[in-house]
Amino acid sequence: MLAARFAGRKRANRAAAASALRRCHASASLAERAPEGSYAAMPDTERKPVPARPASTVLLLRDGAEGLEVFMVVRHRQIEFASGALVFPGGRVDPGDHAIAEALPGLGPPEVGALRIAAVRETFEECGVLLARPRGAAELVDAARLARIEAEHRAALCRGERPFAEILAAEDLVPAADCLTYFAHWITPASRPKRFDTHFFLAAAPPGQAAMHDGNESVESLWIRPAQALAETDAGLRKLVFATRLNLMRLARYATAQEAFADAAATPVVTVQPESVETPEGRMLRIPSAAGYGGELFPALDPPAM
Repeated sequence: MLAARFAGRKRANRAAAASALRRCHASASLAERAPEGSYAAMPDTERKPVPARPASTVLLLRDGAEGLEVFMVVRHRQIEFASGALVFPGGRVDPGDHAIAEALPGLGPPEVGALRIAAVRETFEECGVLLARPRGAAELVDAARLARIEAEHRAALCRGERPFAEILAAEDLVPAADCLTYFAHWITPASRPKRFDTHFFLAAAPPGQAAMHDGNESVESLWIRPAQALAETDAGLRKLVFATRLNLMRLARYATAQEAFADAAATPVVTVQPESVETPEGRMLRIPSAAGYGGELFPALDPPAM
């Protein structure tokens, strides 16, 4: 299903980007705010859009004492993208992700499988959670073995000194791509200088695996209820980018992780490429109403991702 959606969306997204460029609309990236200096207040240019780099993001879920919780990290303030923001773990697809995907059966076309492999890899890099199984096993890596794997490999992986494929081979592990449920697809608008074609996946927090930020790209981590993350941001205590805000709003509808997974599995994913538009109420960000976020126009409340 993801493969078919991916192929169709690539054609639609190319057409949408060309159309947006011709119209010279004011667009907004995944994280825009209306105040002066923000992208919502910036006009599109006629430059040829830079390619959107494929990326994966993971919404790691668990049921807490007061309801559904999601694992989030705070980006280092010196990181170029989403500096200082509260985000879901994730990152761009690496060439090595394609190689791993090609060697595994059942993941579909390489570009689709690579998104899932990137999601597994980024979850380990940024959270220390490993969605992988010992070869031939049904259960994920247990906490005791994960502690050793993390101590031996995680830092080297984060520094780019050890490929993920090498770690999998050394530990005889297979990525558990089936643990990921496709949730959302967001593309940075064509006018932005740095663009991502980001696919969001839900994953259940494996029992016994403790999630923790890497201390490099991320400087803080926490399990938090979606509604609480939104409230703390509105109170000025945290910073969100637009895509994160809307996906938190969507998660806030669910009382349990099971509800979130069931709804995601039953709901078609519609590609979102935010567009900045002028309305009687001022500039707003427009997304497809069919994307499932409860509307088409949203206030540009958040600072730019970059």
